[in-house]
Amino acid sequence: MHADQDWWRGAVIYQVYPRSFFDSNQDGIGDLPGLTAKLDYIATLGIDAIWLSPVFTSPMKDFGYDVADYRDIDPTFGTLEDFDAMVAKAHQLGVKVIIDQVTNHTSDQHPWFLESSSSQDNIRADWYVWADPKPDGTPPNNWLSVFGGSAWAWNSRRRQYYLHNFLASQPDLNYHNSYVVDQVISDLEFWLQRGVDGFRLDAVNYCYHDKQLRDNPSNKDLTEGFIGINKENPYAYQRHLYDKTQPECIGYLQRLRKLLDRYPGSVALGEIGAIDALDIMAEYTSGGDKLHMAYSFELLTGQSSSQFFKDTITGLEAKIGDGWPCWATGNHDVTRVATRWSNGAVSPARARMFMVMLLTLRGTPCIYQGEELGLTEAQLELEDLVDPYGIAFWPDYKGRDGCRTPMPWRHDAEFAGFSRAKPWLPIFAEHLNAAVSVQQSDDNSMLSAYREFIHWRKAQPALVKGTIEVVDTPSGSLTYIRQFGEQRLLIALNLSNDPQEFEIPDFLEAAGENLLTTTANWQGNRVHLPAFGVAMAWLKP
Repeated sequence: MHADQDWWRGAVIYQVYPRSFFDSNQDGIGDLPGLTAKLDYIATLGIDAIWLSPVFTSPMKDFGYDVADYRDIDPTFGTLEDFDAMVAKAHQLGVKVIIDQVTNHTSDQHPWFLESSSSQDNIRADWYVWADPKPDGTPPNNWLSVFGGSAWAWNSRRRQYYLHNFLASQPDLNYHNSYVVDQVISDLEFWLQRGVDGFRLDAVNYCYHDKQLRDNPSNKDLTEGFIGINKENPYAYQRHLYDKTQPECIGYLQRLRKLLDRYPGSVALGEIGAIDALDIMAEYTSGGDKLHMAYSFELLTGQSSSQFFKDTITGLEAKIGDGWPCWATGNHDVTRVATRWSNGAVSPARARMFMVMLLTLRGTPCIYQGEELGLTEAQLELEDLVDPYGIAFWPDYKGRDGCRTPMPWRHDAEFAGFSRAKPWLPIFAEHLNAAVSVQQSDDNSMLSAYREFIHWRKAQPALVKGTIEVVDTPSGSLTYIRQFGEQRLLIALNLSNDPQEFEIPDFLEAAGENLLTTTANWQGNRVHLPAFGVAMAWLKP
């Protein structure tokens, strides 16, 4: 195990989506014993920690992101004993375990909500966000759900509306109630006592709402930094000033940090969904008394120009101070990066170049399962979809199922070796050629590239904990320096389809041999990069 309590700074995290990782009991759905059986595979990549998407008791209306019991495992995935065995095996392999905590909302099947919705005077009557209708019977304000339509749903027993920022089956907890906060903190500690190493906090900036329930103003930019939200979803038509990111969240995060500080080495990683996500990341991770790190959807959008990356990196660095970012280019909510940033032409060279970018930015990189195989977005038919978000907005937005299809373990096995039963989502035929069995012994494969780079990265302090400085190079390229002490490393990326040749400024005198480059060519301080080429070189102190 890591002796360094700051192990999370620059660690490499691997996100496991359990339903689609490996099925041990042959019911077509991945499970905890399946994950345990494949932990050796994860460890051989050089991964420092896994982030485990929710496995708690749930009716699965949103596939685990609607929790009905925060202290138990859903039978779909196994038992608490299976969870403990998984944690023990991971720790034996030197891999930390971070679990997803969906604490902004619960399932409408959670006992708390069943009691809260039964009357206006029960012991948990104020555990959720309830409000009377307007005189004309309409919802109390104009807030919208991420999944479309009003963020308010009517409950006939209480004759009131309740708030749901996501599905109507995911009612929002009322964090203005101190008893709710006490309970959430207690439930988090339950898992710390079982040995987990930290939490990924889902939609953490949604926890508090404006007590006055003021209307959100309109948004003319039609952008919102969250999953699949653009012009086809009315959520983007508002500036979300009052339904999330309220000042009270800071106090909650400080209390959470005090809990984690009692368990040395445990971490909190927050998910930030907002237009001004970089500002919120800086605020929520600064000062050493709130989140350890945070990530947003900046690198989970379709934007992939060199200028966008330059602006994102420099913008965050100007704001974050002593805070710490976590970077992800893919997860269970967005189109796979190999497709999303392909500009219509999937390219292994482009995918490798983005791998290098992710693993060399300042912060903690998070790899979504299958990225190490270069998996593309699965193309599914409407009848294959199970994601309520995709079904609601089809065909303009096809939902999240395309990035959630099962891991292809074997190219020559039925259902790609994921299960012997028909999987919960179809196996995408194109993924068979990228299966682990095809790539694991191929030194030139994407899997080998990830494995080699991650292991090499561990020995480079500049990449793990160093600073970052963007260097001005021509449009279509992204160049930056990582530095820790006297170790200085230059990374030059060509994000364009055309070769790039440019000179690094004179004050950067390259020294030593190129590192892990393919066809990049250095001539003094002049570098030639082929399309999607990568060059790295040590710089003199």
